[in-house]
Amino acid sequence: MKNAPVKRKTLASRARIPKLWQLRLYVMDSTPNSVLAFSNLKSVCETHLKGSYRITVVDLLKHPKLAKGDQILATPTVVRRLPNPVRTIIGNLSNIEHVLVGLDLRASS
Repeated sequence: MKNAPVKRKTLASRARIPKLWQLRLYVMDSTPNSVLAFSNLKSVCETHLKGSYRITVVDLLKHPKLAKGDQILATPTVVRRLPNPVRTIIGNLSNIEHVLVGLDLRASS
């Protein structure tokens, strides 16, 4: 009897499992870094998750108590809520390679 080939889940196939990626971007008002972080995050999502993501922007000046739930210590910060596990990236997200690895859209090299 022949052994059936083992199917391995690649990073790309795991990334396609969830129907909707839920991301929260924590900012403080509309500072240049906050605006840049949103722009960079939206660009990454449009390129790699087209049609299967939702970005919720949380302004901590308006809703400071929301920082406690995701343990936000600095802004801007993006938190990937779904798919599990939760992942967090701090900064304006200008290093796209870092963002892709941080969100688990690309394996680290």
